[in-house]
Amino acid sequence: MSKPDQLIFMSSTQDLSVLRQQIKELESQTRRMDPTKAEWTDWLTEVNSYLNEFLVDTREGPAYRQPEPGKSQEEYTFSLSTNGESLSNALDEMREWVDYSGLNPASGGHLAYIPGGGVLPSALGDLMAAVTNRYAGVAFANPGAVALEHFLIRWMAQVFGFPESTGGNLSSGGSIANLIAITTARDAQGVRPSDYERLVIYGSARMHHCLHKALRIAGLGFSPLREIALDERQRMIPEDLDRQIRHDKEIGLLPFLIIGSAGTTDTGSIDPLDALADIAEQENIWFHIDAAYGGFFYLLPEMKLRLKGISRAQSLVIDPHKGLFLPYGTGAVLIRNIHQLHASQYYQANYMQDAAQADLGWSPADLSPELTKHFRGLRMYMALKLFGIQTFEHALAEKIALCQYFHHAVQDLGFAVGPFPELSVTHFRWAPKGRDLNTVNRWIMGRIHEDGRVFLSSTTLEGQIWIRLAVLSFRSKFRHIEETLKMLKDIVSKLPEND
Repeated sequence: MSKPDQLIFMSSTQDLSVLRQQIKELESQTRRMDPTKAEWTDWLTEVNSYLNEFLVDTREGPAYRQPEPGKSQEEYTFSLSTNGESLSNALDEMREWVDYSGLNPASGGHLAYIPGGGVLPSALGDLMAAVTNRYAGVAFANPGAVALEHFLIRWMAQVFGFPESTGGNLSSGGSIANLIAITTARDAQGVRPSDYERLVIYGSARMHHCLHKALRIAGLGFSPLREIALDERQRMIPEDLDRQIRHDKEIGLLPFLIIGSAGTTDTGSIDPLDALADIAEQENIWFHIDAAYGGFFYLLPEMKLRLKGISRAQSLVIDPHKGLFLPYGTGAVLIRNIHQLHASQYYQANYMQDAAQADLGWSPADLSPELTKHFRGLRMYMALKLFGIQTFEHALAEKIALCQYFHHAVQDLGFAVGPFPELSVTHFRWAPKGRDLNTVNRWIMGRIHEDGRVFLSSTTLEGQIWIRLAVLSFRSKFRHIEETLKMLKDIVSKLPEND
């Protein structure tokens, strides 16, 4: 068999019999890319065994294993070979270098950041999506796949009280979802490049950093960004927003975008969404809500008052990989007017003219920057289909209860706490008199990571370091909270007397 670089490719004078022979030889070499039923079954059996081993460790083992000190990425000995290797070799590399070191986001002891989910029915959906390889970007290519994703968008629109005119997209996460919302707002408002330096954006110091990135990517990095003052619960103060807007109009600027948060990453705070919506409507300003973390708590009847106003947003971002416990890579954006979304994201290429003529309704490729996209809807649909919506409601209620329990119990250990949690994030710190509190709490964080049974993170609020507990893993249970409290009690009992 000729090597690939020695192949004689077709030319106007080439003998077709030579080319036919080359094709046959190549075909014999590429058959292995489509394994037999027996080979595929063996692979599935081996992977299933590996995953069961991982799940046992996830349920019983630590949430965090500190990587080897000083080990650089170049020392991770991944390898490729010319002729391929066994699946066992690949799984050995995963076991040694990937799945058993660092933070395990699948663990119930992952109580840091805002945990991603990973419910197992979603893995079945991803397997089916990968094997069937359905293209869910254009309705012409697979009307059913696109219809499934539109069904999920409509379901979310109904959950949040959005009108039938709503459009949206299942994105890779909150970052792209927020970018879609901001570019749609920009285009729907008829913004021109000459306007950028006069456009004013209103948010808060707790606004997620992906929004800052989205604003910059959308060309709005040159626009003034006003950080509105926060109250004692870290929520935007509407009166301050109103004053700032009136001041900006007086000096000739163009108030353009209000960004509210329904569950900030730092503190879990919920801005007064209804009051912000009132101001946005009064001033004819686009109102965007980042509810990537907190949005799906709206499924709970008792949370509807706390999140009142979420249905009045012109654009809304929610992350199913947070509040619905799906695997990382599942975000969503809802735009109140699908025509505005389409006008902002649509582009027609000549080679796609057959798809356009089919007239099968809205296509995701025309409602987001992505053309090629994973069939994300299947992972979401399988989880909701198998478990039912009420299971997710119970899980969300459980996370709120666990966080509230911890907030009370950690005070009994002598820790100072922040405000009572609105969702499932709370922050606390050790605050002995006469000590450098930042140094003390850095030391505690170091011991938490060394222990590894559970994983917490820290944040800085007004220059002070606080330890955060964020409960949103579907595997987080009462025993993880009790284990966290026991670990903290052990740690502070060994606190050095001097900084």
